[in-house]
Amino acid sequence: MRSRYSAYALMREDYLLRTWHGTTRPAQLDLHDAGPVKWLGLKILNCEKGGVDDRNGVVEFVARYQVNGRAERLQEVSRFVCEAGRWLYVDGQIDTT
Repeated sequence: MRSRYSAYALMREDYLLRTWHGTTRPAQLDLHDAGPVKWLGLKILNCEKGGVDDRNGVVEFVARYQVNGRAERLQEVSRFVCEAGRWLYVDGQIDTT
């Protein structure tokens, strides 16, 4: 989760696509569409499974960022799966409250 947050902050679309599960991965990303984004921080709220012997994991997080000078936050519960020793993002449920 932390490496994907860093990839968003560094605008590393290639890394994000490589760490996205093939069943849900988009054909491409364009992080420049959102305008200038400044990532401010990541807080992990909860983590279920995701250990060495697990095949699945769930991470709840809040990411703070700024767009056009306005502070925003994204809270999501993300699902991951481990394949061939690599954790891949499957999907997430965004908290809209």
